[in-house]
Amino acid sequence: MSFQPPKVMGILNLTPDSFSDGGLHDAPDAGLIQAMKLIGDGADILDIGGESTRPGAEPVPAHEEIARTAPVIAAVHARWNGPISIDTMKPEVARAAVAAGASIWNDVTALTYAPDAADVAAELGCEVILMHMLGEPRSMQVEPRYDDVVAEVVDYLGKRAEAAMAAGVARSKITLDPGIGFGKTAEHNLALIAHLDRLGDLGFPVLLAASRKRMIRNIDPSATDAGDRLGGSIAIALEGAGRGATMVRVHDVRETVQALAVQAAINAAGSA
Repeated sequence: MSFQPPKVMGILNLTPDSFSDGGLHDAPDAGLIQAMKLIGDGADILDIGGESTRPGAEPVPAHEEIARTAPVIAAVHARWNGPISIDTMKPEVARAAVAAGASIWNDVTALTYAPDAADVAAELGCEVILMHMLGEPRSMQVEPRYDDVVAEVVDYLGKRAEAAMAAGVARSKITLDPGIGFGKTAEHNLALIAHLDRLGDLGFPVLLAASRKRMIRNIDPSATDAGDRLGGSIAIALEGAGRGATMVRVHDVRETVQALAVQAAINAAGSA
């Protein structure tokens, strides 16, 4: 069977406080310009968020999150027919985003933030990305512990997928994300990436999102600035592709698209 590189999801943070690019694109015009750049660089999917989920992040009211994201989603949707994802945990924000043109709900709480989240996802009929997170953003990195991080994350996401389907979300619309950096130590993150195929064994597409994350600095202490982690980000994307990821969520779209294309060409040559 031929090697299929994962889809590339470009990150657009419309926030003043995201860990990597906070404040760079939070004005509507700047957000649209960056969105079109990511698309031009080869993004298959655009993931738009209006609330930071970095460690220690403070919550944002739903009305403010909607004001940050819905106009940009509508503007992008008017210019591009590719899939747009809303990165939010709030059902009301997801509703507004889908109304504006989004077709994917990327939820770091795996539809647990609100009691009706799974029902809303089913009603909207959108695709959903269910991510594992230990705790919540303000406290998730305070001494995270697991007996077996891979088994526990796989078990949790399997149960969340079942809950979503029980609420009426179609199985074909569910993607799972192990939540790299969300309530995990560097060792936990490495174990999840190394055993990503075990999450894929559940039978759902898998998203790997580790672009510019702190785990890279743990390996290369010189990479104190998030913008200095391109090499590590690409390495993780390539490893993820080789271990079954069907989608990678990245800041550096052009470089990742190129790396995955070279990887695919090598794989094709090897199987000829």
